Amino acid sequence: LMLYQKIGVGNGAGANNPWLQEMPDPVTRTCWDNYLAVSQKMAADLGLTQSEEDGNDIVRLEVPGQQAIELPAVIQPGLEAGTVALAMGYGREKAGRAANGVGKNAYPYASVTNTGVSYMAGNVKVTKTGNRYKVAQVQTHHTIMARPVVQEAKLAAYQQNPMAGRYVPKVATSEGPKNATDISLWKGHKYPNHSWGMVIDLNSCTGCGACVVACHVENNVPMVGRQEVVNRREMHWLRIDRYYSSDADPKAGGIDGVKALEVASANPEVVFQPMLCQHCNNAPCETVCPVLATTHSSEGLNQMTYNRCFGTRYCANNCPYKVRRFNWFNYTNDERFTDVNYMAQTELGRMVLNPDVTVRSRGVMEKCTMCVQRIQDGKLNAKKERRRPVDGEINTACAAACSAGAILFGDMNDPESRISDLHRKEAEGRIFSVLEEINTRPQVTYLTKIRNKA
Repeated sequence: LMLYQKIGVGNGAGANNPWLQEMPDPVTRTCWDNYLAVSQKMAADLGLTQSEEDGNDIVRLEVPGQQAIELPAVIQPGLEAGTVALAMGYGREKAGRAANGVGKNAYPYASVTNTGVSYMAGNVKVTKTGNRYKVAQVQTHHTIMARPVVQEAKLAAYQQNPMAGRYVPKVATSEGPKNATDISLWKGHKYPNHSWGMVIDLNSCTGCGACVVACHVENNVPMVGRQEVVNRREMHWLRIDRYYSSDADPKAGGIDGVKALEVASANPEVVFQPMLCQHCNNAPCETVCPVLATTHSSEGLNQMTYNRCFGTRYCANNCPYKVRRFNWFNYTNDERFTDVNYMAQTELGRMVLNPDVTVRSRGVMEKCTMCVQRIQDGKLNAKKERRRPVDGEINTACAAACSAGAILFGDMNDPESRISDLHRKEAEGRIFSVLEEINTRPQVTYLTKIRNKA
């Protein structure tokens, strides 16, 4: 048994912070729960399964000299066979509304040795109980299933060809194959002043989740709690998709071949892909809104007018990136969500909210705004000084919080901006759009993942 700390809750000091409880673990993509991570081989030997419909098997963990506990098992590809892992910092009883009773306490399984504290135990026994439990997991698919959602290449291939790993979709026409982006029914948008955009480097992203929490804090994104996450009603404007590599043959046909693509390798490679509103120039969401609650700005932003929206959710159905969120409840005032939004449930507690951002109501759709409040503030400050905004003085919350510098935000109409320079350098290189074949022409682009391996 190996004990470890999750990046959010840590040793338990942050357990009463709902932002950290609802931040998904970068690898397992779970939140609000403590579980026993088991390898694929152990799961097969014990007959453990997990599914979105039925949940996860509950197992009994027995450590010599300690009281046994029961908790759900999460199958973790890459975990060494014969090893199980349990997170510390959970199971607190007097820590506060958000922390009390969440998970099981792992600290009794640590032991004091001559050299310090040992966070491991041997000769443990894991048995299947026959009961099941639905873990709050925001991502239940594990691979890209041979689709070019994430594009990557080996370093040697990239050194020979900067376009290595790139997928350039072609569409068959009567005049021969053409690039998907060359064919459109749209007239396009013109941006005479600013054109705000973002580039995300998949090489730099470690999946730490700092951008997710920063987005919540900046934009008053509500917490929904464990049960609502189980109901697939999480409100994250920005999520970090985690994909494992697969050993399956992508050319294998039939149902079995498709199912095999979803199975991760026993020792997989991992890639993290931050996914937010792509602010498409050809936005599928804008064409289906019957009340023009979602429209396109003259600066390249896909914007929301909250007081027009009455919740048809057509935009969410039509979004190919699945980044729109619907307010099923009035989370900041509903007493049913007091434990997860207690900071905003009192007059004094509401001071935690950002006064520059609207608090959305029940029945309203919301999504990433590219921190438009920060953009407007920067533009107004520059206007007062009778100048244009300088590159770097306007930044989104996610980009500002990224310690790895994986997210770059800027004005693509400014030829001197870093983002414009990057677009010029990588025009025939690493830069790509997700789902380029459907020609949404996003303002958010990515840089291919380059792996340094043979």
